[in-house]
This record gives sequence, C-alpha cells and structure tokens, in this order.
Amino acid sequence: MSVLIDRFDVFAGGFWLTLQICILAAIGALILGALVAVLRISPVPPLRAVGTGYVNLFRNMPLTVVMFFAAFGLPALGSNADFLRIPVLDSVFSRLGTDLPYFRFALIALVLYTAAFVCEALRSGVNAVPPGQAEAARSLGLTFGQNLRYVVLPQSWKASVVPLGSVIIAMIKNSALIGFFGVIGDLSQTADQLTSAEGYAFIPVAIGISIGYLIMTVPLGALLDRIEKRQAVAR
Repeated sequence: MSVLIDRFDVFAGGFWLTLQICILAAIGALILGALVAVLRISPVPPLRAVGTGYVNLFRNMPLTVVMFFAAFGLPALGSNADFLRIPVLDSVFSRLGTDLPYFRFALIALVLYTAAFVCEALRSGVNAVPPGQAEAARSLGLTFGQNLRYVVLPQSWKASVVPLGSVIIAMIKNSALIGFFGVIGDLSQTADQLTSAEGYAFIPVAIGISIGYLIMTVPLGALLDRIEKRQAVAR
C-alpha cells in the first residue's frame, strides 16, 4: 500500500485531470441536453423527430463506440481536428494547463453521450408539471418559448434535480474510459502507468483509483439524498 504515499503526486495529477473533464462534460451535457429536451417537446414535428432520433441513437449506443469514433474518427477529418477548436474552451484548457487533442475528443464523446440521458431526465421533470399550468399559460397568450421559460422549465428543474444528479454520477464513472482512448494522465491511465510501466501491484493501485472516483461521487450522492428527502417532506 506504500504506492499510495510514494506516488501520491501521480494519483493527484490523475484525479485533477479527471475532475477537469468531468466538470466540463457535465456543463456541456446539461446545455446540450436542455436543447435536445426542448426539441423533444417542441410542437413542430420535424424538431421532435430530430430530438427523438438523437436520444434513441446515443441512448442505445455503447459509450465505448462513441469514444472510439471520437478518438479515432475525428482526427481523421483533419489535423488534430482543428476545426473543432472553440476559442472559449481553448482559453479554459490553457488556464487549466491542459492542451491535449484527445482531451477535446473525450470531452465531445462524453457530452454527446450524456446529453441524451440529461434530455430524458429533464423531460421527466417536464412531464411532472401539471398540464393545466401550460394550458393556463397558453390561454394568457404566451408563446411556446415563453411558456417554457417562465412556466414549465422553472418547475421541471426542481423535479429533475435528482435524476440529473444520477446522470452526472454515471458520467463521472463513465469517464474511466477516457484513459484507454488517448487521454494521458487521467485516473484510469494512471493505473495502467503504475502497474504496467512501474511494476506496482494492481490491488493497491486500484484502491487508490477507486478512492479518487469515490471522492467525486459520494459527496454528490449524499447531496442528492438530502435534496430527495427535502422534496419528499415538501410534498
């Protein structure tokens, strides 16, 4: 177990890189998932079809396949897929000290995959809003966008907090795949480095990696339990 102390810097570096991509992926998935959810409940049939197709595609596709296409398909479209660079994100990456092309590819894969589940969590919250609320808003002359902004979405977010939290926890655990698709230095790749390259025993290294993921997921799970209990009391 001395590896946990002797190579603490390696574990800490892996934890920090994994935390970076999880935070950025969570933000991206929440934004994209909200947009897809709006498409799913849109009164325009073609838009509903687009939203439904997106959700069905990514919910029924293994994350490994999505990661594979992101890691090996996107670079084939251009040199390091430079067209995927977003100035705002590049600024964030530079401040975080991260400038890895595969970091961006892994981030794209996690966002695309998780957004489908975020969409369904939000849609379950929308379905929890009494239909009379939306009907009353329409009778007042509110447009579809105004109805969503002022009536439906503010109420649906409250009902969606716990499902969304579960989706984010699942995304954090899914991020363990990124080390196998080119992202150097995350927790899963750290395990491979310490066991294969440096010869440390697997069990202590696995315990260290597990502690890193538990630090990210357990507090979030405890927060969700508290929110769920508060909502039950309020009802």
